[in-house]
Amino acid sequence: MTAPMHPNPIYRDAPTAQNLAFAAERGFGTLAANGEVFPLTAHVPFLLDAEAGTATLHMMRSNPMARACIAPMPARLSVMGPDSYISPDWYEMDDQVPTWNYVAVQLDGQLERLPDAALRDVLDALSDHFEQRLLPKAPWTADKMPADVLARFMRMIQPFRFVVEKVESTWKLGQNKPAEARQAAARQVKGYGIGQDPALLAALMLGAE
Repeated sequence: MTAPMHPNPIYRDAPTAQNLAFAAERGFGTLAANGEVFPLTAHVPFLLDAEAGTATLHMMRSNPMARACIAPMPARLSVMGPDSYISPDWYEMDDQVPTWNYVAVQLDGQLERLPDAALRDVLDALSDHFEQRLLPKAPWTADKMPADVLARFMRMIQPFRFVVEKVESTWKLGQNKPAEARQAAARQVKGYGIGQDPALLAALMLGAE
């Protein structure tokens, strides 16, 4: 059994549905598995079916993780969200210390290699999922590529399925602070945050209980 992502349980009580929805919306994460010497990692876009508890993705065939995944293997998909450094001054309270607020969802499960015949469907589903977010731009499709060029690229990659068995998360949003202090810090994060998407983090901090 692995240790929880954060020792403070107030940061780990988000419902599973919320965590899966966050991971599905983000659609990009770090896939990790045990290696002989160091952990194997790959940074991958993915398409998560929260209802089915599976994600589809692809990797370069030359990726060490892709090569290692001959049979289903335990793996972890780590999905990071917004984050920011928090200055103690922002709480407008005495006796505070620096910290870092963030959102992270961790999915543990089994990584499975899919047959080559599934590759085109995986690629089309992934591109369509993200292209739909760019509307009203006309969606890009693989049909726009010359057939020989597409075939060459497809020979370089392998489709995979990740079967989710366990979901954990950390939503560290200042829940351990009084509401007034958390709101004061959120206003500063929105204006001066250091990290990834501080404006979104500030909104989450304002909505935290």
